[in-house]
Amino acid sequence: MTIPTTQSRPFAQPGLPATMRANILKRQGDMAMETLPLPQLDADQVLVQVAAVGVCGSDVHYYEHGRIGPYVVDHPLILGHELSGRIAAVGSAVDPSRVGKRVAVEPQRPCRKCKQCKAGRYNLCPDIEFYATPPINGAFAEYVTIQSDFAYDIPDSVSDEAAALIEPLSVGLWACERAEIKPGSRVLIAGAGPIGIIAAQAARAFGATEIYISDIAEDRLAFALKHGATHALNAKTDSVEGLDVDAFIDASGAPQAVRAGIKAVAPAGRVILVGLGADDVELPVSYIQNREIWLSGVFRYTNTWPLAIQLIADGKVDLDILVTGKFALADSEEALKAGKQPGQLKAVVYPGRSL
Repeated sequence: MTIPTTQSRPFAQPGLPATMRANILKRQGDMAMETLPLPQLDADQVLVQVAAVGVCGSDVHYYEHGRIGPYVVDHPLILGHELSGRIAAVGSAVDPSRVGKRVAVEPQRPCRKCKQCKAGRYNLCPDIEFYATPPINGAFAEYVTIQSDFAYDIPDSVSDEAAALIEPLSVGLWACERAEIKPGSRVLIAGAGPIGIIAAQAARAFGATEIYISDIAEDRLAFALKHGATHALNAKTDSVEGLDVDAFIDASGAPQAVRAGIKAVAPAGRVILVGLGADDVELPVSYIQNREIWLSGVFRYTNTWPLAIQLIADGKVDLDILVTGKFALADSEEALKAGKQPGQLKAVVYPGRSL
């Protein structure tokens, strides 16, 4: 799954180039274009020519800070884990008819053997490899490899951009599954950024009838109302306490939003923490105990791509509306900075295009 270093032997296949371009994070705050050998395939892998890569907050964090928790960028790293593309070649154990198929890539490789994997929780595999998480390279490159069953065929009606953004959609779907959202559910979401809006659309697809979303940015709240939410709350002025929702999903990472959101949950409700925030947060423990509130974190996702593809194809989720910036591979550094611009939600990098 890793993109090889210059010492790796290139994959030889008629009609394919011997090398590829990649934009590499050399060190904190320093990106550079390089030419690398085409990656070699394992028997169960496919070679994907990358079409589109969404920029995630974790990519930005690695670029700006050089680490996320225990994961440290201590050698050059290719960022990017939200991707789509077209299969250019297959390993010896893969059906050759897959060549040419458009795919959305689930950017991880679990061991499939450990206790968590065998229990169906492969996202919790202790040996999982994940794109753009040190030391595993990601997708700001012209080609990547992935196990064949983690490259999902997509219909022509699904754009390259939407297919790439199935990765963050999967976070929203997994959060809604963990929250046990069902028809008639009432939901509060903190944070009207890309994940918050995606979570709102996912909650609506799961049948939620009231979807509250809170944020401090009025423009994002207005956007969320058009694309999933039924009620918008300004976190500076509107209290959420006492809403008595069935579930609260935090997509902000803000400690104050987490505490307020918990107090908006009805007895026996669920709290799902998605946003990356402080390592330690003070929580209203007595409120959680007295109402028997169920609280969980979310770590990526499991088995979400088939549902995500179906929801997009059926028009129940719209991811194309999130794309606010398009960048060539050589401009990946600018894409990483784009989120700080007013009105920006999602930047997308196109390794195969000159924009």
